[in-house]
Amino acid sequence: MSKKEKNAPMEEQENQEQAAAAGDSQPEEQPETFTVTREQMEQMEQLAGQLAALNDQRLRLAAEYDNYRKRTTKEKESTYQDAKMDTIAKFLEVYDNLERAASQEGDEDNIHKKGMVMIFHQLEGVLEKLGVTVEDPMGQPFDPDKHSAVMHLDSEEFGENIVSQVFQKGFLLGKKVIRFATVQVAN
Repeated sequence: MSKKEKNAPMEEQENQEQAAAAGDSQPEEQPETFTVTREQMEQMEQLAGQLAALNDQRLRLAAEYDNYRKRTTKEKESTYQDAKMDTIAKFLEVYDNLERAASQEGDEDNIHKKGMVMIFHQLEGVLEKLGVTVEDPMGQPFDPDKHSAVMHLDSEEFGENIVSQVFQKGFLLGKKVIRFATVQVAN
């Protein structure tokens, strides 16, 4: 071997060191290649399948929890509405008695009657604030979802299935019936 051939690797190394010192870019690195055995490939596929199954399970669990949260919120609201309706229903007897007392004829200057009328109006205001509406179906078509027919009247004066008399007013909380209106239906 000649001196020149022996010095060639040294010169190449020196050139690389000078280039690195000068800030030139390093020679491009080749991407590493790996060999995978069939067993390793099957194991990776199995692990990927397990990961997908666990991710699916997590998504289902999150959806189930969200549905549970919505359902319990709805149940709480329903329980509150039912308790509210039960409480209001207890006061309807008082409403009926105060309405009868306030509608009595005569002695309009009596302080006791004036007091009863004021209490009755106060109770009406409280019920209104609670969202209760009074159902007075006189002259309206009979609706079995809101009315309870206890009598039938054959009369030319009223149309078919028209409420001809109201014995007891009905009460609604929103669209729910607290008490059905007790009525007489014509024809």
